[in-house]
Amino acid sequence: MKIRDMLAKGNPTVSFEIFPPKSTYPLETVFETMDSLKDLNPDFISVTYGAGGSTKGNTVDIASRIKKDFGIEAIAHLTCCTSSKEGIQETLASIKESGLENILALRGDIPEALQNDKNWNPQYRYASELIDEIKAFGDFSIGAACYPEGHVESKNMVDDLKNLKRKVDHGADFLITQLFYDNELFYQFREKMELVGVDKPVIAGILPVLNIKQVKHIQKISGCNLPPKFLRILDRYEHDPQSLQEAGIAYAVDQIIDLLSYGVDGVHIYTMNKPDPTRRIMESICSVRQAACKAVK
Repeated sequence: MKIRDMLAKGNPTVSFEIFPPKSTYPLETVFETMDSLKDLNPDFISVTYGAGGSTKGNTVDIASRIKKDFGIEAIAHLTCCTSSKEGIQETLASIKESGLENILALRGDIPEALQNDKNWNPQYRYASELIDEIKAFGDFSIGAACYPEGHVESKNMVDDLKNLKRKVDHGADFLITQLFYDNELFYQFREKMELVGVDKPVIAGILPVLNIKQVKHIQKISGCNLPPKFLRILDRYEHDPQSLQEAGIAYAVDQIIDLLSYGVDGVHIYTMNKPDPTRRIMESICSVRQAACKAVK
């Protein structure tokens, strides 16, 4: 089923993101994660690349098996900044042959070695160009990324919103946000989207914080704001890993309940291939999720 059709029904979706295991781990480990998540009834599963795109060859295979073997809709990530047009066409053919109907179209992170290479001439510079390729190839439901606090490479928020509108104008059906920890910034972002004429469904990305190292990495790559409430948790439990994990899960639950009460189009949980925290979150929001769906009906 196409995700755009799910969202058109009006019920808030709940989805998970998983990623292929590192090359040093057996591929089957990701399906062990799926075994632990399948009974939570996500609306769809997103399959990303590994770090640096190192495991991109497994993305389509994993997404296809999730749909066929587990009976859960899947969306495959597709990045383009280091891809050739021939490579993208081959991947699209593989996605279509596998029976997948959903693609998350991303520019992708530019490898550090190429960032200052003046001779580098990529065939794709923007996700909007990839969206054009996907639409020309077949009838897929296309998702794109958005950034409630602005992309780290954007000059300013206005520039970032212009880039977002370009992706939507080129054919993105729905949007999934980068993780954030301040819901008010997300609500403000939705208002800004309306001002520039972007009216596609937006699924909120939530990552439960489980350790300090994770927080530092998140801030480095995304520059996301950490609100006072969140900082108090870090300060209080920095040297108590178990308590920090408990507090991180509770914070994610609080975020999601607030988002569902707001009427969010969907919630996307970045599982980090850790089923236990995801299970605890889903158990905590079960009744609120059901109530949110009833409210729509």
